[in-house]
Amino acid sequence: MIEAINKNELLVSEMDSFIHDESHFHLWWLGQSGYLLQWNGKRVLIDPYLSDSLTQKYLTTDKPHTRISELVVKPELLKNISIATSSHNHTDHLDAETLKPVLQNNPGIQFIIPEANRNFVAERVQCALDFPIGLNDGQSVNIDGFTFHGIPAKHNVIDRDEKGNCKYMGYVIEFGPYKIYHSGDTLWFDGMVDLLKPFNVDVALLPINGNKPERKVAGNLDCKEAAELGKAINAKMVIPCHYDLFKFNTADVNEFVMEAEKINQPYKVLKGGERYTYTKY
Repeated sequence: MIEAINKNELLVSEMDSFIHDESHFHLWWLGQSGYLLQWNGKRVLIDPYLSDSLTQKYLTTDKPHTRISELVVKPELLKNISIATSSHNHTDHLDAETLKPVLQNNPGIQFIIPEANRNFVAERVQCALDFPIGLNDGQSVNIDGFTFHGIPAKHNVIDRDEKGNCKYMGYVIEFGPYKIYHSGDTLWFDGMVDLLKPFNVDVALLPINGNKPERKVAGNLDCKEAAELGKAINAKMVIPCHYDLFKFNTADVNEFVMEAEKINQPYKVLKGGERYTYTKY
């Protein structure tokens, strides 16, 4: 089991110690594609998966989700969250065991989802149908100083509902002088660079576990593609994710490091519970 560099109460204590920092933003990797973004005293919880629900669900199947990294933080410890997000309906991005305590323990929290998934989300997390804020690609919403721009994601297709709303999405999150791109689960698709390049993102949070049909799950960018996408959109920093959680569906992050260094793409590899601090100037 890969140990977290910081976890539970100690992790929350570290988050609290930076809550009044107005000169930077901070990101903590919570495992898989989950992050806590903290800026100007506010917290955004991005695609958290903080349980063992998938391990239990697939325990006796031909697709066991054996955890190889320890849990970073119990969801009930996360407080003062302004916004939570889900990029799509897969459980490692929309986990009831994670989101129910988070929504319950954070009065006034806002919840951003793809509009196409509203009915499914409301049923899974047992919230009111009109509670989530739904986005589609090309749409934006401003909440508490954070503007979320909807970006389509290809997992393994750009799938839409009967109204044309994307079922799989990423978000460019704009706040103060900063912009970060959380891709959700995605492959590279035509027009992706043209969509993202105008944002001039500071940090791109990109999956690296690749697309291997024998895993029997939808795929993602691989290590080389994640590095090259960061370069193509002029991301000032790429942070890899979506690896080292499940034994059957991971990648060697050292391969990503090699690919990023080969093309001079700045990057930062985080361990579970580790903080990344970004300074614009």
